[in-house]
Amino acid sequence: MELSSRPIGVFDSGIGGLTVVRALLHHLPNENIVYFGDTARVPYGSKSPQVVREYALQDTDVLLRHNVKMIVVACNTVSAVALDVVQKRAGIPVVGVIIPGAEAATRTTKNGRIGIIGTQGTIASNAYNNAIRTLNPADEVFGQACPLFVPLAEEGWTDHAATELIAKHYLFPLAQNKIDTLVLACTHYPLLKDVIRKVVPQNVTLIDSGEATGRTVKKMLSEAGELNPSSMNPNLQFFVSDIPLKFSEVGERFLGMKLGRVQRES
Repeated sequence: MELSSRPIGVFDSGIGGLTVVRALLHHLPNENIVYFGDTARVPYGSKSPQVVREYALQDTDVLLRHNVKMIVVACNTVSAVALDVVQKRAGIPVVGVIIPGAEAATRTTKNGRIGIIGTQGTIASNAYNNAIRTLNPADEVFGQACPLFVPLAEEGWTDHAATELIAKHYLFPLAQNKIDTLVLACTHYPLLKDVIRKVVPQNVTLIDSGEATGRTVKKMLSEAGELNPSSMNPNLQFFVSDIPLKFSEVGERFLGMKLGRVQRES
């Protein structure tokens, strides 16, 4: 198989990475994609960096067995603490979600005050803070862990009154810090974009790291001459490490379309 026709590999700790697949399909509608969700061991956000690094290597090996041309690490936690080990193991281009999200934030902010919301692991790692300050040392970064957002998104409570109350609680301190840009640094959070939009000041721009990653992947493949030239419908394959029933049910909301067959692979 020619390099350009080989699939893009995407992995995540579970189901949330399907929002990144959705962004990839938007920006790269001809690309074949292999997705692996480590549903047997989700979540990664509350686990130690050492354990996350071990899991990330195993996830990488799964995708390499499918002869992928590039790996997109959809998981913010892995992107924060294990991107280096994935890059070393893969031997092909690897893209995480943090640098694209940080770049989009620094381009967008006007007052240099950027908020980051994510899992406890992503916020504790300071990965977004470090990336943004490397890009523009003058920017100020304010992080907030929002652990309840993940189960709310998976439960489909995207416009529930309880979700709005929780969002207000989480986001009030960031509003007090007068941010004008907010990075959704978890793949689940795009599903809650409407409720987040309701509770932050109107001047705050939301940055979807998955969307930013989709643009970055398109740019990389285009510059390398590795865009898939086929005009046929892409081949999308979905694999999980646990029984796929719930993944199939919930995944359609994250992907925005039917998943079709979901297979178990470990």
